[in-house]
Amino acid sequence: MNAEKVVFAFFILLALTFNFGFFLGDIDNPEHHHVYELYAALVVSLIATVMKFGDRTHMGAVLLATSLVADLQLILAAVVWAAAVNFTETGMDPEMMASIVSLSGGALVANFTSVVLLILETMMVRH
Repeated sequence: MNAEKVVFAFFILLALTFNFGFFLGDIDNPEHHHVYELYAALVVSLIATVMKFGDRTHMGAVLLATSLVADLQLILAAVVWAAAVNFTETGMDPEMMASIVSLSGGALVANFTSVVLLILETMMVRH
């Protein structure tokens, strides 16, 4: 067993599960979505992205692209959250929370695609 591949797959799956955990719940209810879960999803997603650098295969390029999309979506979600809390008079309202959750939904799709590609790549490896 290759420990590097285990750690690689671990972070890809962890990024997906944190993202899913944040996404789950009523889309416009701030009580169903915790800022620390969004933070954890973003940090793990960034770690997974860094781990994908260096793979020079076509599959590696597609995996990196999915990670970059997820990172962008989660960064935008964090920026919207910070703006809602710090720069609006109303604070976090249902409309802002729906935007944040929608952005994390886009990241969720990208992370899911990454996991599917990882599974396909694993199935194609022959020993």
